[in-house]
Amino acid sequence: MREYLVTGALAAILCYLVTPFIRDFALKSGAFVQLRSRDVHTTITPRWGGIAMWLAMAITFLIVGHLPLINSGMTGETLGIFEAGTFVMLLGAIDDRFDLDALTKFAGQALAGGILLLHGVQILWLPINGILTLPTNIGQLLTVIFVMLVINAVNFVDGLDGLATGIVAICASAFFIFSYILAVNNGFNRAGAPSLITMMVIGMCLGFLAHNFYPAKIFMGDSGAMLLGLLLAASAITLTGQIDINAISNQSQRSTIVPLILPFTVLAIPLLDLGMAIVRRLRAGRSPFSADREHLHHRLLRMGNSQRRATFILYLWTAMFAMPTVAAAFEPLWIAVLLGALIGSLSIYLIILTRRTQRTMRAQGVGVSSAS
Repeated sequence: MREYLVTGALAAILCYLVTPFIRDFALKSGAFVQLRSRDVHTTITPRWGGIAMWLAMAITFLIVGHLPLINSGMTGETLGIFEAGTFVMLLGAIDDRFDLDALTKFAGQALAGGILLLHGVQILWLPINGILTLPTNIGQLLTVIFVMLVINAVNFVDGLDGLATGIVAICASAFFIFSYILAVNNGFNRAGAPSLITMMVIGMCLGFLAHNFYPAKIFMGDSGAMLLGLLLAASAITLTGQIDINAISNQSQRSTIVPLILPFTVLAIPLLDLGMAIVRRLRAGRSPFSADREHLHHRLLRMGNSQRRATFILYLWTAMFAMPTVAAAFEPLWIAVLLGALIGSLSIYLIILTRRTQRTMRAQGVGVSSAS
């Protein structure tokens, strides 16, 4: 565990230190957009945060690769994840500067999925009628689709300062906790790619969040959203490939299923927001890729929540799905339900507190603002 903590801390420190230089570079290179009607921020803010994250990840890999545990986890899968992440980061950086069309980005995301396949990162089975081993071509197709889905879910939720960064950090934390405890309890290799990559993602997000939380000095942009989305997707896929299904099935059926449902529960809020946006826009006769101000964070802002509070509420909603899923794999179900209820209750309390504050301010004749 110590080596993982060193890895996370190093990634956080490096990302924190390198981000201001990337911010200046982005401003000089024109990697920013003019204010748009759907934006909630009021000042021009540079993008390319993904470049800072990638640099932190690359340098961290070079340094911690000399640690015994981490070095043993530097497999071909880990190299493939790094290469695919590098590719989508570059694709996103180009999009941040020149605004690529959706088809080009989708093609690039699919190609990144192909890079993972070349290094053996692939969905191998599904928990259908017990355990269903997938034919190679079906597993490859599902892998590419899953990678694209997670990448775009992270991208869609990136609408408030620090929102996507914090949500991904929570998701990665859930993945790390699950993969590490699973390895300890079942005698798996603790130096596997899932634990290494997710700990690095946690560090990158925490280091970047210092510059990205409201008021943000820099956005992660598509370069960051694509990089983080791919790392999360690849970690989940790699985790399923490391599991001795029969060994776990004999102990706990839930532990067998969790690796596949965990990506959908930890990403429940981004995926829900993505699904609602597509349905909403298609019903209105618009392209599913057209922008609007009906995302979950927009609705929370209209309820009177400040940007900080709306962001924190969405953090809680993410944790409400993610952490109980992890707990359910190792603890009695009632503990997981209780944990989810406690987290959900805290988010409800914050929403009620906002409404009370609004009523008090209106009674006193004070204007209500959601700018901070």
